[in-house]
Amino acid sequence: MNEELPGREDLVRWAESRPTNYYEESANLRDVLDARAGIERRREMEPRLHRFGGVVASTIDPAVTILEHRRELPAHVPYDAVGRRVDRIEFHPEYERASAAVWDSGLLACDDGAGGAFEQAALFYLLSHVGEGGVACPAVCTAGLGRAVAGRGSPALRDRYLGGLRSARYAGSLRGSQFLTEVQGGSDVGANLVGARRDAEIEGAWRITGEKWFCSVADADLFAVTARPESAAEGTRGLGCFLVPRTLDGATPNGFRIRQLKDKLGTRCLASAEIDFDGALGWPIGGIDEGFHVAVEELLNTSRWLNAVGSTGLMRRSYLEAVSFARHRRAFGRTIATIAIVREQLALMKAEEYAALSSTLALTGLVDRIDRDDADPRERAVHRLLVNVNKYRTSLSATDVVHQGIEILGGNGTIENFSPLPRLYRDAVVYESWEGTHNVLCAQVQRDCTRLNLLDDVVAWIGEELSTVTDAETGPVESALAEVTTQLRETIGAGEGAGGRLRRQLDRLARVIQATTLLHETSSGGDEKRAVASLFASARLGADRDPSFATSLVDRVLGEDLS
Repeated sequence: MNEELPGREDLVRWAESRPTNYYEESANLRDVLDARAGIERRREMEPRLHRFGGVVASTIDPAVTILEHRRELPAHVPYDAVGRRVDRIEFHPEYERASAAVWDSGLLACDDGAGGAFEQAALFYLLSHVGEGGVACPAVCTAGLGRAVAGRGSPALRDRYLGGLRSARYAGSLRGSQFLTEVQGGSDVGANLVGARRDAEIEGAWRITGEKWFCSVADADLFAVTARPESAAEGTRGLGCFLVPRTLDGATPNGFRIRQLKDKLGTRCLASAEIDFDGALGWPIGGIDEGFHVAVEELLNTSRWLNAVGSTGLMRRSYLEAVSFARHRRAFGRTIATIAIVREQLALMKAEEYAALSSTLALTGLVDRIDRDDADPRERAVHRLLVNVNKYRTSLSATDVVHQGIEILGGNGTIENFSPLPRLYRDAVVYESWEGTHNVLCAQVQRDCTRLNLLDDVVAWIGEELSTVTDAETGPVESALAEVTTQLRETIGAGEGAGGRLRRQLDRLARVIQATTLLHETSSGGDEKRAVASLFASARLGADRDPSFATSLVDRVLGEDLS
């Protein structure tokens, strides 16, 4: 009775085989950084990436696991012990431990607008192996607010807050948030009603009043809040963006009250709330009529870029869990890693994650060039389209890849304390709506293409990406590109009457871009990368909607992962 069953011994070996350093398990991340950032820049950041890869596995993941499994979720404390209004959010000590590890990695400090985009993306990719965990969204919102203050804030705002927003240490740092959504508008920010009026006594200050409906990082030190100044125009043109400190004296809430915390499907360790403002003191970020541009260009675009990075990290962790399980789990007298249908499933999971990392680090390259003021007009146009299309596609892929991982684990994959996959799945669903639903993003792309003719720039950029690849390899991509661009030109011109065609066609364009960036990397990559690019193109671009993959191609994609 004391002897362990063979199946349990297999599971023990699987659990014990989990990585102790996620950077060491990320050879493809190194390869893509070499291709996009350059070998020297990758080597310069590598010690920090390696150190953080170990911290994610040894410190952050165990902390998030405790919070999730014990349901140690954020709690709203409206009053202190003597009845004073404090509207504080309380967290379990493990949450503070995880947050400190994230900030102390330098993830926020490397975002200096002068070449830190690749390092920030790589660190965030490693962090996202734990899912959102209550720590990813605060980091992203802080990065976005830091970019807004650095790029558009007054000298006084920069002097007062930028150092805290970009601190390399958790102690003494300032965490940011962005409160855009209102109950009557949702993604329709132009319908927002929260108002702003000039303060009669403090020069340059405004008073913010109204209700915000979905406020993630409700525990932040600094809020970026969109509000409509008195007598301003309707719609998005009339919005301002204001920096609102949580408190002015270190204790008392600055004119706000938390109604309640949101009980969400995923990202459960993250404090999301409904918040009422009543004369909160704030200062404009940029011109008083630039609020919508600040919200989109600094806040939302930062979140959409890093959301895609995070979705890619979710996929990588799911693949690692599934491929390791397949190596150890035996059924019908053999490990399931030897079963052809499982091998193909794993290969497609890997191809999806590689494609997502490829397109997202290509986007990171554009962010990097814009930060350095080296981007030409075409690159800025491509960034404008890709930041939306890539977020849409990678978030959908993340949900699917995590789901595939759960399937490979079978019934075990649904057990909360068996693997992180149920947690990652819930988080992935939230990532799909984070900073714009799919339909909202597609509509934004249609408006931008109509107004700015972005499609021509994107087609030209794709051609440049493919210029390093042989004609024999580019054939399927070029054929798919020609087809989808013809369709998109017609659809974009049709306005809202295009219906669902637009979304399907933009999805196809996203796949073309991912196949393109994968092929671009094969010029310096090995056989595995070429196999991944071939499998991805066949699966996602082939005219045959039920493609047949050669066993040899699947084996090349999996490489040594199942050995």
